[in-house]
Amino acid sequence: MRHLKRGRKLGRTSSHRTALKRNMVNALFTHGRIVTTLAKAKEMRPHAEKLITLAKKGMAAKARGEDAAHLHCYRRAISAMQDKALAKKLFEEIAPGYRDRPGGYTRVLRDARNRLGDNAPRAIFELVEFAAAEAAPETKGKKKKKK
Repeated sequence: MRHLKRGRKLGRTSSHRTALKRNMVNALFTHGRIVTTLAKAKEMRPHAEKLITLAKKGMAAKARGEDAAHLHCYRRAISAMQDKALAKKLFEEIAPGYRDRPGGYTRVLRDARNRLGDNAPRAIFELVEFAAAEAAPETKGKKKKKK
């Protein structure tokens, strides 16, 4: 029985799961939306939300003038993400957009098509306030009609 055994193993060793978690959350913060399997998306959701909450706490501490608390939160984010530039983006661009939101920063949407190789259910894992226009800029010209 799996009493008090939390999380999915995803067919990987513990170090591989840790690296997978870090890489997927970093990709989410970099691109705003990723396509992955449903199990991976559900497993990564708490990790992404905890990092956004950590960044919000750091921003609030900085606003109160508590530089040490802000620095502590920033260093914890760097430790979890292993990427200073992405941690800076999290604190300066992503977290301010969720200042008034009490939680639920990510969304997992089931994809209608399963993965071709093994028929695994796919999902779209995205940030809630993610604007699709940022990901794919629209063309400004009008289409010409053929006569």
